[in-house]
Amino acid sequence: MDSVLGRKHLDDRSATTQRLRRGLLMFANYMLPTWIAASFLALAAGAIGYFTVIRRSVFAAHALPLSAFPGGAAAVLTGIDPMIGLLGFAFLGVLFVQQSSRLGPKDLAIGLLLSSFLALGALLLSLTGAYAPAVYALLFGEVLGIPHRELLPTAAVSLLVLAVTVLSFRPLLLQSAAADLATICGINRAGMEWLFLGLLAIVTATALPVVGTLLVFTLLVAPAAAAQRLSAHPARAFLISIALAELLVWSAIALSYWSNWPLGFFVGTLGAVLFVVLRGGGLLPSPPGIRARLSRREARWHHGAGSNSGTRPDG
Repeated sequence: MDSVLGRKHLDDRSATTQRLRRGLLMFANYMLPTWIAASFLALAAGAIGYFTVIRRSVFAAHALPLSAFPGGAAAVLTGIDPMIGLLGFAFLGVLFVQQSSRLGPKDLAIGLLLSSFLALGALLLSLTGAYAPAVYALLFGEVLGIPHRELLPTAAVSLLVLAVTVLSFRPLLLQSAAADLATICGINRAGMEWLFLGLLAIVTATALPVVGTLLVFTLLVAPAAAAQRLSAHPARAFLISIALAELLVWSAIALSYWSNWPLGFFVGTLGAVLFVVLRGGGLLPSPPGIRARLSRREARWHHGAGSNSGTRPDG
């Protein structure tokens, strides 16, 4: 009996040791680019994602990754740096969205953007010799295929987006939540629109090789939407959005490693679960609170309270 218990104890210790070793391998050298790249991308996605939700531009956040899709396909076909193709077509998508008012309702124009760019991407991929692998990598990401040489550009772009977003936080927030009030305060509406869409295009093009075309917008929208359920204070919700984006990608990488399931599955599923759980908790949504406060300020300004007090409506 003692020998049986002894063998069982040794087997338990062996299983525990194997699990510990596998857990440590999750941070092995071949996995480090995954953790580093995803962490930097989450910084940028959480930051610009906050304004994506405030501006109610979720459809645009879905359209721009799909507009970058043919750029990645063109890079596969021609052998150029994929980032050049992704950024080039992402900014073509920005131009398309900006000119959409001439084509009719904005949602209709963005729908045309989605269909036309997807069709072009399918054509370009059909001309390559690695159709299936290329499609999978562009649609669902290839997070374990990130080379070390890509870490520095990814980190630099992500930090640049974060820095620009932080520096332009107040005017971008005001223009996003109360465009008329922002105009009264002298904020250039078109300039803020170009700034937002430009940053969004950069983030989507950079994140696309990691999480894929179909799930970039999940990383942009889910943490920000959940953050606004946790706080009505803009700066606090902004920071929570970044923290939740980091938590989302770290959890997705860990679960993907342990289960051998695709990373994109966990990014999409965890993002949806996070928002649904917080929404079900009945926590305070931030955007209505922000818009209500700014609307009251705008009303006081129009009725002379701002001019009589000698203060700006955004102060």
